[in-house]
Parts: sequence; structure tokens; C-alpha cells
Amino acid sequence: MHRILIVDDERSVHDVLRAYLEHNGFEVVSAFSGREAISLAQQRDPSLVVLDLGLPDIPGEEVCAALRRNGDVGIIMLTARTTEDERVMGLEIGADDFMHKPYSPRELVSRVKAVLRRTSPAGAGGGQMTFENGRLVIDPVRHEVRLDGVALPLTPAEYKLLAALGSHPGAAFSRLQLVEHITGDHYAGYERTIDAHVKNLRRKLGENPSSGEWIETVRGVGYRLGVPKK
Repeated sequence: MHRILIVDDERSVHDVLRAYLEHNGFEVVSAFSGREAISLAQQRDPSLVVLDLGLPDIPGEEVCAALRRNGDVGIIMLTARTTEDERVMGLEIGADDFMHKPYSPRELVSRVKAVLRRTSPAGAGGGQMTFENGRLVIDPVRHEVRLDGVALPLTPAEYKLLAALGSHPGAAFSRLQLVEHITGDHYAGYERTIDAHVKNLRRKLGENPSSGEWIETVRGVGYRLGVPKK
């Protein structure tokens, strides 16, 4: 059973989401502050965290960064903020998905299931993808990417994006195609978030975030993996 950690300072939010999530077969753990969330995440090892950014003690962005330092748990951010820049910022610091308040609890459950599907090693198929004589390895079974033998600390969305590019090295993927690979659906206005994920991936691959050797920008289209499969 997947364990979901809800982080929000409003008890009514916990009550509603707990009812919906438990009805769908999830175990639910609640935290009402950022510090409690970080502590519970270490103790209970959740499969996914539903994280409100407006917490009473420390900003949700700091909680997200702390969770990312401690593992690759899926993170869905909840916020009353509405600008695209704020959504991109959230994805840049490690969120896998982003929902605006007010939101539908049914849609949130759907998003939780989608993130878990794409982060579960059991759901990954196929064998290893190896590039540049073994320097870069994408391992679907372990749900892991290794560069020069070292596992990279990728978020689930970053892994999914790189695996999509690696499935057809040299082929150009549009931002919309990559959104669909990451989310399993097309959420309007999310194409720009792909740029945030690519920026983070390039940094973790040791590249210039604006122009990389592994991930190439295809002007007017999107991105491609620029190395041949070996």
C-alpha cells in the first residue's frame, strides 16, 4: 500500500483529502507544519507528499528542498499562487506536479495516481539504455540514471523526461510530447515547465543549464538526447 504524506496547516484539508485517498486504497499520514513534515518523511518513508506551500513555520519551498535532499519521493505542490513563473519555480526546486487552490479532491487523487505510476520501479519496462560507451546509463528496473558509474539524484519527473529522450536518441521531442510522457496526460499550460526540468537535468549531468551536450535544444520544437546509443 502506498503511503501519502499530507502537509497543510488546515485540518479541514486533511479531513477531506484523507477521506478521498483512503477510499482509493492509500495510507495517509498528516503533518501540520514544515518541520513536522520533514521529520515524518524521514520516519515514515512516504511514497508521495502532498505539500502546501503556505505553511506557518517555514516556507513550503524549503520543505520541498529538504525532502529532495533526503530522497526521490514524489511531490505534488498545492498553492493559492496563480502565476506561471511561480509554478515553474516550484518545479525547478523539485516538485513533480503543481495544483492551484481551490482544487478538486478527485483531480488531486488522479494526479497522485499518475505520479506514483511513473515513479514506481515496478511500472518500468525494458532493459537498460546505455550511451557513449557506458558513460550514461538509464536503468528502468532500478528507476535510476548513472553517469560515470554514479547514480544521479533525479526527481521522478526528471527521470521520466530523460528516459523519454533516451528511448529515441537523436529524435526531437516537442514540449507537449514531453509533458505527456511525464504526466500521462496533457495539462494546459505545462509546456513551459519542461524547460525547468531540462535546466535541472543539465545541471545534474554537469552541463551548462542553458545549453548542454547530452540534452540538445531543437529550436522551434523542443529537445533531444544528442548522443548515440551504444
